[in-house]
Amino acid sequence: MCRSIKRLRVSDGPAASEDEIREAALQFVRKISGYRVPSKRNRPAFDQAVQGIARVSSTLLDSLAPTAASIRKTPMAMNHTPMSSSPKKRL
Repeated sequence: MCRSIKRLRVSDGPAASEDEIREAALQFVRKISGYRVPSKRNRPAFDQAVQGIARVSSTLLDSLAPTAASIRKTPMAMNHTPMSSSPKKRL
């Protein structure tokens, strides 16, 4: 696992920026290729891989459903009171 790649999807934080997604893609391609800086000959393939991984990562992040924790924290969910917690009338 690439320890330097930060987690881009967090349930209670802001969405990952394009720069963060690109940096994660760059780290991933560096790890796979074994190059920190590719040679001039390999630069086009390296850059194309970074762009492709960034694009696919962005698509994935945009299409994932929210986690249960983030759904529970939405303003609408916070205002919802379950029926069982409402005060009971005494007869």
